[in-house]
Amino acid sequence: MGGSLIDIKKRIASTKKTSQITSAMQMVAGAKLGKSEAVAKDFQIYASKVREVVTHIAATQLAMIEDGNLIGTNSPSNVDFHDMLIERPVKKTGYIVISSDKGLAGNYNSSVIKSTVDMITRDHKSSDEYVFMAVGSAAANFFKSRGMNLAYELRGISDSPSFEEIREIARTATEMYKNEVFDELYVCYNHHVNSISCQYRAEKMLPLSDLDASESVEYEVEYIFEPSKEAILDILLPQYAESLIYGAILDAKAAEFAARMSAMKSATDNAHSIIADLTITYNRARQAAITQEITEIVGGASALE
Repeated sequence: MGGSLIDIKKRIASTKKTSQITSAMQMVAGAKLGKSEAVAKDFQIYASKVREVVTHIAATQLAMIEDGNLIGTNSPSNVDFHDMLIERPVKKTGYIVISSDKGLAGNYNSSVIKSTVDMITRDHKSSDEYVFMAVGSAAANFFKSRGMNLAYELRGISDSPSFEEIREIARTATEMYKNEVFDELYVCYNHHVNSISCQYRAEKMLPLSDLDASESVEYEVEYIFEPSKEAILDILLPQYAESLIYGAILDAKAAEFAARMSAMKSATDNAHSIIADLTITYNRARQAAITQEITEIVGGASALE
């Protein structure tokens, strides 16, 4: 019985230490989540302004593209349609899959990978029809270990990634699209809803088909272009596409910290539950040992009478 009590006490002590670690990790993830949410919110202001400028500059092209009859041989000679605005026949699709570099985040990584694999299984008949670009070790390791088409990987980005950190994958993605390595690009990630939930998203980033010419009438700002609309658009559209990828990574980072905080909270709560159960078991075993000792003492005293 004595050995049993010692084992239970050791389990209680080790579980308490584990709960202290998970509790600390929960607080750290919570602090990072708050910072990540603030960064993502600030970025939305920038993204909204860039979208406004791009839509305003490209209003003529967007209107003609929406018309559908003025592209190609019938398009006016004075309008240069940018390749990032025009949808072309899709021979291959690119997917940027955003995961984390570390674990201890519940089903954060497994859910985004599973949802992406389910989507490509449903939408593609052959592996020649898609190519992956991975952000984070979890997605990169998954695709590499299974011999899937992984064209680029980015590992080890910071908890608060700067645009410079992700510029290479964003620029590579836009260049691959312009060079027709793939004909459309989706970014697959977990969208941060709140501190306890996230939502899988597969957002189409290229071509920039979500821009609406009608939005330009809402803006009353007049621009002076130097050297020309086309030259500015040639620089601005890739930057806008890169910023959309960056925004998705910021959103995914917030979802990662929320998932990690939730996972560590669950681990801490489970540890407390285990400690409570072990304490009850320990008290019962200790009471049984005391009762047995009293019984033995009483029995011995009775034998002496």
